Amino acid sequence: MIDDILPAAAVAAESFGPPGDRELLPAEAAVIASADPVRRREFAAGRAVARAALARLQAPAGPVLPGRAGEPRWPDGVVGSITHCAGYRACAVGLARDMAAIGIDAEQCPPPGGVALDGGLLAAVAGDAERAWLAELSAACPGTPWDLVLFCAKESVYKAWYPRTGERPGPRGITVRIGQPGTFAATLPRGSAVPRGSAVPPGARLLGRWLVRSGLVVTAVSIPP
Repeated sequence: MIDDILPAAAVAAESFGPPGDRELLPAEAAVIASADPVRRREFAAGRAVARAALARLQAPAGPVLPGRAGEPRWPDGVVGSITHCAGYRACAVGLARDMAAIGIDAEQCPPPGGVALDGGLLAAVAGDAERAWLAELSAACPGTPWDLVLFCAKESVYKAWYPRTGERPGPRGITVRIGQPGTFAATLPRGSAVPRGSAVPPGARLLGRWLVRSGLVVTAVSIPP
């Protein structure tokens, strides 16, 4: 599913259903040893799809360890992102010569009639202009969890931005405009750093894609080299 929204230079792997019991490499097992069993299983399932994606890229095999903020650390010359939610996990990777960074995110859709983000959480995630756009989208195309699409888009932008800049933009610091055909545009503040390996100027728009299918919202964004 994630393949459908990735740039051509990226490859991915994904899995559905319960995480199951997956083996970890010794270094990976050591960093997650104190976590509860549910977290360990999800971590292992995420590393399993990461290794599958790296194999598709023909990148060196090895442990995928977390960085200081939990972001995955990739082999030299590789960029990537991992996401997981209940019943789904995915990894997308690419060569650093083809993209400076990539970010993906996935969330379960709310049940029919349910709300993905309540009023307080939506206000923490979206600015006034974004909430107005969401209202327009909901009126034009009801049934799509537009607030969750917005949230996932911002998460994917953060996952692409932080590993390359060290900056942690808050949700309100990222402005996202959703396009109904499955695209979105994200803008960060003009004072933001330029990602390493990229010529993207501060304040430039990042273009991403989104998809709602099989009870999931998935988003992806890449930063050009």
